[in-house]
Amino acid sequence: MALLRARALYDFKSENPGEISLREHEVLSLCSDQEIEGWFEGVNSRGDRGLFPASYVQVLRAPAGLEPPPTRYANVPSAGLEPAPPSTTAPRQLQLPLQAAEPFQLPPPPALSSSSSFQTAPPYGGSAYQTSQGSDDDWDDDWDDSSTVADEPGVVVDPRHLSYRLSAHSDLSLGSRGLPLHPHPSAGPKSSATVGRNLNRFSTFVKSGGEAFVLGEAAGFVKDGDKLCVVSGTYGPEWQENPYPFQCSIEDPTKQTKFKGMKSYIAYKLVPSHTGQQVHRRYKHFDWLYGRLVEKFPVISVPHLPEKQATGRFEEDFISKRRKGLAWWMDHMCSHPVLAQCDAFQHFLTCPSTDEKAWKQGKRKAEKDEMVGANFFLTISVPACGPAALDLQEVESKVDGFKSFTKKMDESTIQLNQTVNEFARKQVTGFKKEYQKVGHSFRGLSQAFEMDQQAFSVGLNQAIAFTGEAYDAIGELFADQPRQDLDPVMDLLALYQGHLANFPDIIHVQKGALTKVKESKRHVEEGKMEVQKADGIQDRCNIISFATLAEIHHFHKIRVRDFKSQMQHFLQQQILFFQKVTQKLEEALHKYDSV
Repeated sequence: MALLRARALYDFKSENPGEISLREHEVLSLCSDQEIEGWFEGVNSRGDRGLFPASYVQVLRAPAGLEPPPTRYANVPSAGLEPAPPSTTAPRQLQLPLQAAEPFQLPPPPALSSSSSFQTAPPYGGSAYQTSQGSDDDWDDDWDDSSTVADEPGVVVDPRHLSYRLSAHSDLSLGSRGLPLHPHPSAGPKSSATVGRNLNRFSTFVKSGGEAFVLGEAAGFVKDGDKLCVVSGTYGPEWQENPYPFQCSIEDPTKQTKFKGMKSYIAYKLVPSHTGQQVHRRYKHFDWLYGRLVEKFPVISVPHLPEKQATGRFEEDFISKRRKGLAWWMDHMCSHPVLAQCDAFQHFLTCPSTDEKAWKQGKRKAEKDEMVGANFFLTISVPACGPAALDLQEVESKVDGFKSFTKKMDESTIQLNQTVNEFARKQVTGFKKEYQKVGHSFRGLSQAFEMDQQAFSVGLNQAIAFTGEAYDAIGELFADQPRQDLDPVMDLLALYQGHLANFPDIIHVQKGALTKVKESKRHVEEGKMEVQKADGIQDRCNIISFATLAEIHHFHKIRVRDFKSQMQHFLQQQILFFQKVTQKLEEALHKYDSV
């Protein structure tokens, strides 16, 4: 196989692990001529190996004279041709093929259905949440509909301008990979510089649509019902409270069958307090809803669902544990001012279980929601004082402080969970066994005393035997106690570990927006960007900051509520437990009064 080389057309600075930097005109060795999602892997002149954008290099092949393969996109120069060095008196100009005069259409992404085993990223890099498919609750024909998601429109690329026509508000000229192109002489003077895009398409900031929104590429009509209001509270920005708060109980998990008993599943009865009408939902329904919410709300912490289980899913202990986990999940959903009012969640709670047509209509509507990705941020309404009321340094300080807090809380919850779990294990096995060993020994002493044949010792023998029985009973109390106090603590810790796992991505979106603001300010100081354009970037960044601070406030609010309630419950149960132990010991003590 011929040695593959490539020449760098532009400078590229690596920003993520696994990437390497390029220098203009640098010759690189390619590991393969196959692109990896728009990237090549190779070794630069400094011996560094990693990934770099395919559209930033020109492939050179040896030996010379071989016909180059056709390029995939118009802005990638034909391989095998040595580019002439740029003139020192004129700026470099990309040579475009004359036949590429008309815009062409990129194929739209495939239509998705909830039965798909994976999902591709939606426009603007919206969340690619993958539902946890498994044998627990298979997706079947009473739920799936292969036409539930409308095809997204393809992105039109015009080779004459080499830009994505994302919206009328787009500030960027991008290559066919979504990468910034080298300035074209017709693009205007340096004052038209734009903020660069993140080349890591897997970045949360990119996938969430945060980058596209900050750079002004989001455009859509926001209905009044879609607006999410952030208000100024006593402690800073917070979500506007739900004017009609409600709760929802999850009760009576029952095993049901379909296909004449060939398929079994567990259905849970949900009773929302604002309707009073019960509906039945399976775990896969919860799973579908979770996927929609994660995709729609990139700066809101959607609580994690209890994990699936491939075996033993019809066992009583597992069903009980899952119901408790879903109850915690439902409580956090109902408590969130935004999630509780989401159309998809309300459809989940209120659509009658027997109305399959209405259910599928609501499901399609949720999956066709246009207010996702970059458009989601358009729905956020900030306080009347406007985005300018936020101080960027203060916001950054608060977010950094919360980031440190979540890291420490995550470490402490993991440690507490391990400690509590070990303590519960000791109570169920070790403590029970040790107390029953003591009880067995007391009963052995009683049996020995019974051999004395003395009438006046009968009362003592019986009292000692009762003491042994008391210790047996105390052992059983120890074994049963974790269900009352330690298990609920571990359920709460599991729920909050899910929340803590969400916040790095939420913080990353806000940090990415702040980075774009700093970059735009630097361009303004260098005279490369108009102040008005930079102000627009800062205003849109502040909208994300308002939402992030509101979510942080909500997290702290429910955290205080939940841990206060749970610690009170734990200590109350501990007191009751030791009262029961004391009662058993007092009963044993009174047996000796008549001896």
